[in-house]
Amino acid sequence: MRVWVRSKLRVLKARKRSRWVTVVVIVLALVGGVGVWWWATSPPPHTTEDLRIAVDGKEPTKLDARLYLPETQPAPAVLLSHGFGGTKDTVVEEAEQLVAQGYVVLTYTARGFGDSGGKIHMNAPDYEVNDASQLLDFLADRDEVKRDGADDPQVAAVGASYGGALSLLLAGHDDRVDAIVPQVTWNSLADSLFPNGTGDGDGVFKQSWAGLFYANGLGAVAPQQEAPDGEESSAEPGQQGQVPPQPGVLPTGENPACGRWADDVCEMYQDIAATGRISESAKKLLDASSPQSILDKIEAPTLLVQGQADTLFDLNQANANAKGITEAPVKVAWFSGGHDAMGTESDQNHVEVLTGEWLYHYLRGEGDKPDDSFTFSRISGVTSSSIDLATLGMTTPKYPGMEGSTSPATEDVKGREEQTIASPPGGTPAAISTIPAFGQLASLPGAGIARDIPGQFAMAETEPIADEPVDVVGSPKVRLKVASDSGEAVLFVKLYDVADTGEATLPNGLIAPVRLTGLESDIDTAEEVEVELPGIVRRVEPGHKLRVVVATSDQAYAGPQDPAEYTVQIRPEVELPQTPASPLPSQDAAWHTALIVLLVGIPVAIVAAIVIARLRHRRTDRSVEAETADTPLVVRGLRKVYGDGFVAVDGVDYQVQRGQVMGLLGPNGAGKTTTLRVLMGLLQPTEGEIRVFGHQVTPGAPVLSRLGALVEGPGLLPHLSGIDNLKMYWRSTGRPWEDARIDRVVEIADLGDRINRKVGRYSHGMKQRIAIAQAMLGLPELLVLDEPTDGLDPPQIAEMRRVLHDYASDGRAVLVSSHLLAEVEQTCTHVVVMSRGKVVAAGPVADIIGTGEGHRLEDAFLELVEQK
Repeated sequence: MRVWVRSKLRVLKARKRSRWVTVVVIVLALVGGVGVWWWATSPPPHTTEDLRIAVDGKEPTKLDARLYLPETQPAPAVLLSHGFGGTKDTVVEEAEQLVAQGYVVLTYTARGFGDSGGKIHMNAPDYEVNDASQLLDFLADRDEVKRDGADDPQVAAVGASYGGALSLLLAGHDDRVDAIVPQVTWNSLADSLFPNGTGDGDGVFKQSWAGLFYANGLGAVAPQQEAPDGEESSAEPGQQGQVPPQPGVLPTGENPACGRWADDVCEMYQDIAATGRISESAKKLLDASSPQSILDKIEAPTLLVQGQADTLFDLNQANANAKGITEAPVKVAWFSGGHDAMGTESDQNHVEVLTGEWLYHYLRGEGDKPDDSFTFSRISGVTSSSIDLATLGMTTPKYPGMEGSTSPATEDVKGREEQTIASPPGGTPAAISTIPAFGQLASLPGAGIARDIPGQFAMAETEPIADEPVDVVGSPKVRLKVASDSGEAVLFVKLYDVADTGEATLPNGLIAPVRLTGLESDIDTAEEVEVELPGIVRRVEPGHKLRVVVATSDQAYAGPQDPAEYTVQIRPEVELPQTPASPLPSQDAAWHTALIVLLVGIPVAIVAAIVIARLRHRRTDRSVEAETADTPLVVRGLRKVYGDGFVAVDGVDYQVQRGQVMGLLGPNGAGKTTTLRVLMGLLQPTEGEIRVFGHQVTPGAPVLSRLGALVEGPGLLPHLSGIDNLKMYWRSTGRPWEDARIDRVVEIADLGDRINRKVGRYSHGMKQRIAIAQAMLGLPELLVLDEPTDGLDPPQIAEMRRVLHDYASDGRAVLVSSHLLAEVEQTCTHVVVMSRGKVVAAGPVADIIGTGEGHRLEDAFLELVEQK
């Protein structure tokens, strides 16, 4: 069973994304705008190279690697590491997401795993960290990678679990790393595998997780044969000259007790497993592989993402990393996943966004600097579509640590003054708090995974929570007194949320093991001990109780072999850290928001719409002018005077006929934009009128549905493909997708397969073309475009001319506004020349631009030349 956690940069499934798009459209229509970004579709074209990269050091070997190269080069690089038990193939989706964002990505299989050689040293500086540093050397030698200097690539290190610790250790040992995103990883392996809730002395051995780690390194897959002499080989696994992997077969000559573990690590585990205690030598070895040893040396901006459902590396590990990094910007985020769960889809999306923003600014050097806000997720229930948890994303300006940002609330607990409990011989039978990799089951309603053994636990409960819910964000604390004739005790402290139905939930199966020494035999003289539980995010609802349980055994940990009895007194309060926070927009929250808006906003909107419609109906001319009923556009005596007295348009008259590509030409300030805004129904004219197919244009006029427009930018989302941008825009109109006539639009705009690539990867000309295609959706009879050729080179302008002429050839009409004389001359069939709010010439392009006669026309052309 793998104990690695894959990082959360993955492609959203289309069937789930469509529901989210619907919610966004509803909210956009009703409340005026919800930002949506970082949606990924299939990655754009990229190339890969499979390599065998030689690394030197105390144990030279070759690493199985893959290089992902984006279309645009050179580019910044990302070193993407896998989790424990994984290989380069377990991070393919993450790599494709990163290469789609324009990064060179190097993935590799760490030494001791898969097809890489060497032994597993648990991210030791002289081995795995040294390997990663040499991979930076490899990237520095590649022409496809941008450099900060000689032998210094622009590079970030990203990884989860085993790979997350590697990114921290690498940044501490190699100052060439520009940014890191470690996820669900450790601060101290010694503390993670031997936790002690009192923070004092040796902890209790987390034998279940340690056993899974050990089993993963026993070598179920033998490495393939080394490539011929040389650093690299592009041979694919399984090609001639290589031995395919053989699952279940140990490499020849390997010690079956150690497999692919390094000898010193294997010896350490065997000693720990036999004794259940950590020796000084074992602690020294684990500390060397722990980020805590080098945090003060990290200068790379660090985004720490930690999972709440994690009985292996809990939130306290990320907190220790955050506190230890003092020389670099640090941002902390908690999400609902971890080693015990993938996390909800909305949480995974949020992690993608945070990672993208972090790399975009600190690696690429673009975009706004990410803020210092702290984000976390709170379980809000169960999704309606599946048996899964739903989460609500929360944010607060600063990271508060495990203590919370406000004075902790305290709840009085009541139980028997003294309770005597038994520790079973050999630790059997043992209570159950969690199953490794499935800890979140404890948080599912009715799962009932946690079990305490009668006679082996003490208990105390609070009174029911009154009035307002209590939002716990951080590490709760309880106080105990313990007495034992042996002078020692191993205990497991738990905090249950007990519903008014009596159902008890142990959040994510998290508990605090405690090893106490030097105990008194009399409870009256025993010293009080404070126990800090692992960090949680939990809303305790009114009517619920909190139950403190102190147990003597747990199946996930190694307890004492000899039977014993302890006297326990649970002190009268439990501290609950709290942090006020605001909801983040998320998939789950959006459904609640949309429902509220629908229930409350729609009746109000309907009433307002009826009133406004009746008022407009009384004063609006709804007649159709027969003589212009087949004319796409008639502008007649148009005048617009703004409130400050400025006359933007004064007596403008012109017409656009079917089949024409009409250019509205004039220098900046000529009145073109004002004319277009009146045409779009965005402004009311002071005098005159505009008619479209004989209908007078007013704000919201039905005839505007026969018009498509691109005015002042299309608002394309860079992280959606072209087709998804078009779909989202069309759905916002409320019309069926089949009415969009997308096949014909793609044909006219000549988009081809490029429509399936992300807009953020488009050239400027391609972005203009997809924007015009957006205006063409539904094949409106009149197309209005504002500066469609702005920034295009001559060949692109010529191509745009073909697109627009093809569109108008079927009896439709196009109106193009521009201040560039040459572009109108190349693009349009007819032209209206404006200057200082007036029309100075109108007619076929060849007749108007070819003559240049008339004083006012010459003045207008002179202004155009000067502005150009």
